[in-house]
Amino acid sequence: MQTEETKTALARRNLIIMIAAFAAVYIIWGSTYLAIKYAIETIPSFLMAGVRFLVAGGILYTFARVTGNYEKPKMVHWRTSFIVGTLLLGIGNGGVVIAEHYISSSLAALLVATMPFWMVLLGWTFMGSGRPNYKVSLGLLIGFIGVALLITGRSGETADIAGNGWLFGVVCILVATLGWSIGSLYGAKAPTAKSFVQAAGMQMLAGGFVLVIMGLVTGEWAALDVAAISTNSWLALVYLILFGAIVAYTAYSWLLKNVSPAAISTYAYVNPAIAVVLGWAIAGESLTGQMLVGAVVIVASVALITLQKSAKKEVAEEEIPDADLSGVKRRPNYST
Repeated sequence: MQTEETKTALARRNLIIMIAAFAAVYIIWGSTYLAIKYAIETIPSFLMAGVRFLVAGGILYTFARVTGNYEKPKMVHWRTSFIVGTLLLGIGNGGVVIAEHYISSSLAALLVATMPFWMVLLGWTFMGSGRPNYKVSLGLLIGFIGVALLITGRSGETADIAGNGWLFGVVCILVATLGWSIGSLYGAKAPTAKSFVQAAGMQMLAGGFVLVIMGLVTGEWAALDVAAISTNSWLALVYLILFGAIVAYTAYSWLLKNVSPAAISTYAYVNPAIAVVLGWAIAGESLTGQMLVGAVVIVASVALITLQKSAKKEVAEEEIPDADLSGVKRRPNYST
């Protein structure tokens, strides 16, 4: 039987772990946008992303094999991994790394924050999740206003000679968010390995393979010059592998089991704020007053949508307190 001192020590330990986990998800995932910016300066985009997820996926899969929850993957598990990996990492992350050649890392993060809009719309339109209520609809409307403010309030963004590079980058991000949203909706119901670490590793391996093939098709292999890769790009790639894909994901996985959905969902609108601050402070990225207003509007809309969905979920759980949920699996959600 536990003593009061033991309970107090365990509570203090869990509090420290929770704070560290939130810090990892908030700061590390928020910083990956800037790390991508540095990584793709001298490393071809698709190859950089492909190597990142192949290495991270290999480490996670190897770790999963020595745990008690590992199971020999079935063909259906690999099918899910390739579909989800292609949508989330191939299109989702691939679109981000291409876009960051044309727009700032902070703007990319803010545009990615529109993800809940597409999740709600696609879920309602194609997945039978029901018509969004007025609060969610209001959040969607506010979010689109925020995106419009961001797009029209740009200043000093990189553009190509024809002047269309900035717009191309924005389109890449929007395509990336659509791919990520579709992949998330599909992955929520598709069969996966029972170990979420193993499932994540398989999806990263599949997505990394797809990204490397994309690099081959687009001629990046021919343009690769290892000797020309800068120290900053190497360090950024290592950071993305170890911290962005492994440490932050592990922290996120712990939070899924130990905090409320409403609390953990806050990462969706804290990450862009971190990205904006880091992009401005470290990389000297421009930030106009109108873009700041757009950022605040997007954060508010995402909070409205996310907290509303979380509240509905918690109410539903309270209505069935005696249900056996031991067999229910939580699906991983990946950042860039």
